[in-house]
Amino acid sequence: MEGLIHSTLTEVSTLVLFIVIGVSLYILSKGADILVNEAVGLSIRWGVPKMIIGATIVSLGTTLPEATVSVFAAINGNPDLALGNAIGSIIADTGLIIGIAALIGRLPIDRNTIKRQGSLQLMSGILLAIVSLPFFSKGPDGIITQWMGFLFIGLLILYIIGTISWAKKSNEAVSSEIEGEESSLFIQLIKLVIGIALVIVSSKVLIPSVEIVAIRIGIPQSVIAATLVAFGTSLPELVTAITAVRKGHGELAVGNIIGADILNVLFVVGSAAAVTREGLLVPTNFYKLQIPTMLIVLVAFHIFAKNKDEVITKTEGAFLSGMYFVYLILNYVWI
Repeated sequence: MEGLIHSTLTEVSTLVLFIVIGVSLYILSKGADILVNEAVGLSIRWGVPKMIIGATIVSLGTTLPEATVSVFAAINGNPDLALGNAIGSIIADTGLIIGIAALIGRLPIDRNTIKRQGSLQLMSGILLAIVSLPFFSKGPDGIITQWMGFLFIGLLILYIIGTISWAKKSNEAVSSEIEGEESSLFIQLIKLVIGIALVIVSSKVLIPSVEIVAIRIGIPQSVIAATLVAFGTSLPELVTAITAVRKGHGELAVGNIIGADILNVLFVVGSAAAVTREGLLVPTNFYKLQIPTMLIVLVAFHIFAKNKDEVITKTEGAFLSGMYFVYLILNYVWI
């Protein structure tokens, strides 16, 4: 199937490919939306505390597009696409999405969440930067090896267990954003399967489309992955953040982004590295722009989240979103 898709896309014009990419990204985000909504609905039906839903299932659901794209990219021998998508998504989540959310509404900060989840968010980014260094591969290039991928997955399991345990002890509740009539269990399960199918199928179309366009216009796949694909797969987080802020639940947006950043490292990079024996090769240009930008945005967010007003201000939001747009420009200037 993958060979047929690739050969078919090779025959079409570049303009058509851009349209295919746009449609694929849209279907990808809609599939993730369906998946998240039905997962939350099932969790409520089965009596799982809503805070646990927000801290685990929602974040896992919104990062599923990144994981799917990166895993298939790694399997197909495109490690720079896999890694670029994960790092680019962290930058888009923390820079663009938090920035926009702060500009259009109020983003209150829960100090306990920042102390626990926020610290894990920053440490995850630092861990990814460290394992990407050539020092560990004992060669000129950095390689996130297969055993590192399994290590990340192990840390992911510990993170989920720890989050569930903390949520149960906190006895806090996150309000449900699901509206409308309650569906039957059968309908919810069918929708869940449809959401997963949309994400997987659209990812299989998206990856070869991006690869072909990158080759045709002379842009490295790593740059395309860190910008266009990363933004597209971050659409679920963007939609979730804007919806939460407009309904006066800005803290949900912040929590979802923090969880998504952690999962982009442990879930997305971990899964992509684990499925390939060669590991994920770190492109040289990542040390110059992608990884430093990721660390700067994460540190800036961490500093802003600890201000005395306990809110991400519009000025801070403008700084974060501005960083993202500068990053976009530099991606194409430094090719």
